Amino acid sequence: MNKTLMTAAAVVAASLSQATFAQSSVSLSGVLDTGIDWISNQKSGGSGHSTWGVQSGNLSTNRWGLKGSEDLGGGLSAIFDLENGFNIDNGKLSNGGDEFGRQAWVGLSSSQYGTVTLGRQYDSMVDFVAPLSATGSGFGGNIAEHPFDNDNLNNDVRMNNAVKYRSVNYGGLVFGGAVALSNAAGGFSNNNAYTAGASYTTGPFSLAAAYFQANHPGGLNSPANTGGALSSTDGDAVLVGERERLIGAAVRYAAGPATVGFVFTRSMLDAPAEIAQGGAYSTLDGNRLTFNNYELNAKYAMTPQLSLGGSYTFTDGRFDTDAGNLSPRWNSFMLQADYSLSRRTDAYLEGVYQHVSGAAGVTPLANAGIYSLAASSNGKQAVIAAGIRHRF
Repeated sequence: MNKTLMTAAAVVAASLSQATFAQSSVSLSGVLDTGIDWISNQKSGGSGHSTWGVQSGNLSTNRWGLKGSEDLGGGLSAIFDLENGFNIDNGKLSNGGDEFGRQAWVGLSSSQYGTVTLGRQYDSMVDFVAPLSATGSGFGGNIAEHPFDNDNLNNDVRMNNAVKYRSVNYGGLVFGGAVALSNAAGGFSNNNAYTAGASYTTGPFSLAAAYFQANHPGGLNSPANTGGALSSTDGDAVLVGERERLIGAAVRYAAGPATVGFVFTRSMLDAPAEIAQGGAYSTLDGNRLTFNNYELNAKYAMTPQLSLGGSYTFTDGRFDTDAGNLSPRWNSFMLQADYSLSRRTDAYLEGVYQHVSGAAGVTPLANAGIYSLAASSNGKQAVIAAGIRHRF
């Protein structure tokens, strides 16, 4: 009798354990992307040189991460995401050496009310506008970014200390926003940020809009708070100054194997102090720096495996200083062919050309610069990248 009871108890315990385990999950995922690049002009020793090199992350930044969820019942789940960025060509950490420099957050998700998360996270420009662009999470990837990634559509900026909300899908409408705290005693607005955005999809049309503002991004003002919402110690504050504001809107139309999209963004930086280019900061001394970006993109699936795409971005800039004003202008072109070798692996050939004028003698505005590659010695730079990407 006792043996029978013990056997039954073991079966029940095992069943309960399996049921509990089935309601929780942890998954490992990542992207590996590298290629051989020809770069027309990179500044070295005061002059420009063409070069060949193996480059990490032409399209997608190399990463691995852990995602998890636990069913708490009643449509509520506990969720988390830890994501590490690295350079596949030398194994070094990206994001200033942060262990989980891409994302690190935990929160609660409700099937009825939406999701609230806390930690290091992306802003609404990334969440809503970027998916309709060619750069960033779009098909053109990193080397198709707008100059200096001034509008963060290439996902270079992350918010520390962020509390974020994202709604459920209401018939195609999704909205959300976040507040990122400075964590500075007596300095609430000393390197804090907030953002909001929305997207709507109906039939072949997709629409999106977003806003982002950071006060003292990079935290170089006195007293310094470089570890606030937008850190300058890990290079995630691309624009460093007194106040940064971004607005963006995008539309995309899909018809069978073809998609066409248009994106407009405006970036404004008050009292610019530094700007990131080629993986390093350059000093700027001015009153205001603005960028207006106009992007037209298109993609066509020739076959289920082969797709062709391209984009053109015109960026109209203005740099106001006490000594006078400059009106730099960038023309950026991208063409791409991508072939899927399998569901997870693709090979690509992509060319990008950038030309800047109207800012002669003002570094770095006068120097063309594509993604994190070393800037050109003049206003022109071209990159041709042939590579392979694997997702797991």
